[in-house]
Amino acid sequence: MKHISKIILFVFFLQLLQSCSLLSAAGLNSQGQPVKKVSEDLSKEIDPLIDHSSWDVLVKKHVSKDGWVDYKGFLNDRKQLQEYLKMLSENPPSEDWSVQELLAYYINMYNAATVALILENYPLKSIKDISGAWTKAIVPIGDKTLSLGGIENGILRKMDEPRIHFAINCASISCPNLLNEAYTADKIDAQLNKVTRTFINSSKNEISTNHLKLSKIFDWYQKDFIIQGNYNVIGFVNAYLFKKIKISPDATIEYFEYDWNLNEQP
Repeated sequence: MKHISKIILFVFFLQLLQSCSLLSAAGLNSQGQPVKKVSEDLSKEIDPLIDHSSWDVLVKKHVSKDGWVDYKGFLNDRKQLQEYLKMLSENPPSEDWSVQELLAYYINMYNAATVALILENYPLKSIKDISGAWTKAIVPIGDKTLSLGGIENGILRKMDEPRIHFAINCASISCPNLLNEAYTADKIDAQLNKVTRTFINSSKNEISTNHLKLSKIFDWYQKDFIIQGNYNVIGFVNAYLFKKIKISPDATIEYFEYDWNLNEQP
């Protein structure tokens, strides 16, 4: 009986270690990367520290205005993509960086690393066909290696800036569009406003006064959408609507199924 108990405890211990490792990779901590909460106006003038122009060239060349990605074209420029990621890795963020600089760095890193992951496994139907797409440590930053989930959940979400959900792209049709320009510290506020408004007012959401059918993003991350200190998805959506309607605070909400097929140009 004691022998069996020891085996059970040993198996439990192994499962616990595996679970802790997975949770860490999935992003429940920042792996020591600097994280700053957004507590100021992001629109103030700032001189960028990191040059994201090589990523800007790539997305302008291979991403349409509607966010569709030419992965076959990206394959031809894979070397330039890897050089950009290497540059980011060799210039890791520090505590001295502004919150604007951190946001631009981590968002661009996430998006560029996601494209690189797709190219490594191309052709494919969906990013979900890749084992551990968000949990494997594949993104080197300085002397650390993070997962995509680590960048999203362990860093970006902890910065208390809900607009990041419309800036990072998971290479899927239901994702917010991959912006065809690089995020930069001097333009980050305007860029986050742009992608948030574009997504909320797109066909990926249906909005009327008394009923909403929204992207699953608003379901999965509803606690990130805070208005005046309270969770408020309706209030957040209201703030970015182009339409001259006011959603009732009692409006009903349902969610679209998420389309994980690759966001590839036809």
